[in-house]
Amino acid sequence: MAGIRNRTVELKNRLSEYVRMVRSGAHVQVTVMGQVVAELVSPGSAADREQHPGLAALRRRGLLRVGAVNSADLYSSLPRSPKPGRARRLLDAVRAER
Repeated sequence: MAGIRNRTVELKNRLSEYVRMVRSGAHVQVTVMGQVVAELVSPGSAADREQHPGLAALRRRGLLRVGAVNSADLYSSLPRSPKPGRARRLLDAVRAER
């Protein structure tokens, strides 16, 4: 219990610093024993509006960490599929060797 009290005092003593950080765009998470129990974010932040409510709840509880936005540019192109019938011919050749 003393550890929680110490952290509460730290948060209270440095609250204005954390509010300045949030005002400049930071997202501050408050934890108790390693679990997120509160967050300081600017009101109506875009991340919360765009996120599914269930995912936002998991993130607030510290059970989910949101990654980067998905984009097709992040993935390399795959080679084209073989011509029709080629896979069958290759399998038949392998089976014939057995």
